[in-house]
Amino acid sequence: MDNQIVQPRVRRKHRSLGQELVTELSRRIRDGEIKRGAKLPTESQIMEEQGVSRTVVREAISRLQAAGLVETRHGIGTFVLDTPSPSGFRIDPATIVTLRDVLAILELRISLEVESAGLASARRTDEQLKLMREALDALESGAGNASDAVAADFQFHQQIALATGNRYFTDIMLHLGTSIIPRTRVNSARLTHDDQQHYAERLSREHEDIYQAIARQDAESARAAMRLHLTNSRERLRQAYEEAEAQALHG
Repeated sequence: MDNQIVQPRVRRKHRSLGQELVTELSRRIRDGEIKRGAKLPTESQIMEEQGVSRTVVREAISRLQAAGLVETRHGIGTFVLDTPSPSGFRIDPATIVTLRDVLAILELRISLEVESAGLASARRTDEQLKLMREALDALESGAGNASDAVAADFQFHQQIALATGNRYFTDIMLHLGTSIIPRTRVNSARLTHDDQQHYAERLSREHEDIYQAIARQDAESARAAMRLHLTNSRERLRQAYEEAEAQALHG
C-alpha cells in the first residue's frame, strides 16, 4: 500500500489567504476545471488541499457567492452557477469607500440583523450554535491579524443568518460579504481614539452577549444584544465622522 501523505501547500502571506483562495477557485471555474453546475469540493477537501483553515474556506466561498459565481444549497453543497446571476439588486463592495458609506451599511445591518438574531434564537440547532462558538473562538485567536479577525467576525454574523432558516437573510449577508464589517474599510479603533486592545475587548463582550442570548434561546435578549452591538458600532463611527468633518471645515 502506498503510504505517501500529500502535504498541504504552505502559504507565505497569512493575511492574504482568503483572497488567494478566491483567486484560485475563480480561475478553476473560469478555465473549466470546475464545470458549470458542478459541485465544489467540500470544505474539508479544500482545507486539506490548500492548507488553510475552515474560516478562510468559508470566507472565500462567501466572496464567490457575492460575486454570483456559486450558490450554496443547504445540506447538499456549493455549486457553480450555470450562468452569471442576474444583475438586479446589487451593492458593490468597491463602492463602500467612505465613512458615510459604512454608516449607511450599518443602518441596513441594524434593520436586518436584529430580527435575524431573534429568529436564530428560536430556530438554531445545537450544530449551528457550535459553529457560532467556533467563529467567536477564531475571532479571539485571530484578533492580532486583521484579515483573520474580519473573516471570523463575518462568519459569526453569517452563522446567525443561517440559523434563521430563512435563505433570504443568508443571501443578503452573503451578497454583502465582509464589506459589512466596518474595519475592512476604516480603522475603527484609530478613528474613535481608542486603543486596539480596549476596542477588541468591547467588541468581544458585545459578541458574547449575542451568543449567550441565542444559546439560551432568549429571542428578545438576542435582538437587544444585536441592536446594542450594531448601534454602538454606528455611534462610534458617526462621532468619528462628525469630528473629521468638523476638522476639515475648520482646518
